[in-house]
Amino acid sequence: MPSITTVHESLPYIDPDPTPSERAAAEALIAQERALVPDDANHALLPLPPKEAQDSPFLTPLLTAELQRLASSSSSSPDQDSSKSKLNALDLSRYEAPDPPSPTTLSRLPASEASAQLQTSLARTYASHAYVASRRTHLALLDTYGKNAWLVGNYQLEGELKALEKELAETKREIDLLTLQRKEAQELAGPELTSLEETWKRGVGRVLETEAAAEALRREVLELRRRMAAAEH
Repeated sequence: MPSITTVHESLPYIDPDPTPSERAAAEALIAQERALVPDDANHALLPLPPKEAQDSPFLTPLLTAELQRLASSSSSSPDQDSSKSKLNALDLSRYEAPDPPSPTTLSRLPASEASAQLQTSLARTYASHAYVASRRTHLALLDTYGKNAWLVGNYQLEGELKALEKELAETKREIDLLTLQRKEAQELAGPELTSLEETWKRGVGRVLETEAAAEALRREVLELRRRMAAAEH
């Protein structure tokens, strides 16, 4: 059961503050009722935590392998090879020119196989050259227009931030106005509510007095009947 962190008051500007004894009595009743329901460390609106790591939908196989790698690297001694603990996120081999087959290896192969290997190596070289050329073009464009694009993006984000701040300020102002209206309405209705409460208390008191008087009258009637019955005998 989630802990109670907020209190919603119905008439905060009319109802008087409770006395320490009244607050203690109310808190005792709340604690007694809460004891009937076991507390839960998790929030009621959140899903239950997975029992096992593999049951979690967020731990993908790639993320699980990365966590295992980090755990193994953190437990290893500093004297061991630190290259295993580094994350090779970028494959730098794609920016390197492929090595052509050595003449010694080609001389040992038949002409057809040697020609095939040369064609494969040449195709890879063409692909690597095209990729590197494309990357150089992209970097040149980024160097030329990247700064302006970044400034334009920051300008747009700044405009969105100002709009959100303006909306937040207007919302806070509406909350303040609503609070003032609520206070004024409660203060205007306060005397009437107090009068109605006193009238209700007097009415309840008169009902209790009437019931007490009726009970006393009933007992007198019963006592009178008992005496009359005893006199007849």
